[in-house]
Amino acid sequence: MNKRVILSVLIILSVFAVNAQVKEFAVNEEWVQKIRDAAPEKTEVTSSKDYNVLVFDLITGYKHWDTPHIDEVMKVLGKKTGAFNVEVSSDIFKFEAKSLKKYDAIVLNNNCSVGPRRNMFLDILDKDESLSESQKTKIAARLEANILKYVKKGGGLMAIHGSITMQNNSMPFSEMIGGSFDYHPAQQNLSLELVDPDHPLVSAFDGKAFVHRDEPYLFKNAYSEKNFRPLLYIDTSKLNKGKKEIDEQIKYVSWIKRHGKGRVFYSSPSHNAQTFEDPRMLKFFLDGMQYVLGDFKCDDSAGGFK
Repeated sequence: MNKRVILSVLIILSVFAVNAQVKEFAVNEEWVQKIRDAAPEKTEVTSSKDYNVLVFDLITGYKHWDTPHIDEVMKVLGKKTGAFNVEVSSDIFKFEAKSLKKYDAIVLNNNCSVGPRRNMFLDILDKDESLSESQKTKIAARLEANILKYVKKGGGLMAIHGSITMQNNSMPFSEMIGGSFDYHPAQQNLSLELVDPDHPLVSAFDGKAFVHRDEPYLFKNAYSEKNFRPLLYIDTSKLNKGKKEIDEQIKYVSWIKRHGKGRVFYSSPSHNAQTFEDPRMLKFFLDGMQYVLGDFKCDDSAGGFK
């Protein structure tokens, strides 16, 4: 077999491998057991507190197929380590002030809203014909304000992938999370680089880039202020960007930040459930959860950019 034939075979096999990596599948017990086996046995820091975490998984816009998988990931991480209890809900009224008092942290799981308005609360309230337009607007504003106040007063917030679009046109929401979604080039193989390999929240990656297949998210609004501590970035010069030019070579895709007394962890990775089969990603999310709960102490001051 000559070199040209061998090269062609390798290219075909690599295409098959990539396609296999992103194949969609429903959550099943076999996959959940795979996550149980790969998940950490314990947290980095032990706590005597019995934490309660709300995982909010409502989607009114684009439906990321791995949303139910992430629900299971969070359940496994909490149960296996005993670090926190998980309640999964798609009820927007979990964000009433009285209800939020039950939780130590919120996980926003791929909560994509309908564009171009990008207001998940109005997406739901618009279906209620018993409400006037002014009532819908008032309720939506109250629920968003409740989240902002909850975090500002010390509640934890983990936002995953598409959840950044939940209230994408709201500057207060953007400032709390650290940015708003702008757009993304086509899904492709990405190398997630470590901003600071010595930062404890990226210890899961042992100082090495994390390569997987994902949508390279790019951000706007509060992102330009860079009022966060970046964890992971992509080198846009290595992207298949399509027709649109990207203004910066380095774009951050995961970060932590303070919002008042609260802590926020954002991770754009990942669009595909297969990413969570890697123990490194599971530890990264577990450490992120411990950070927003207040147990994982680390430098979360704004700065440290490449």
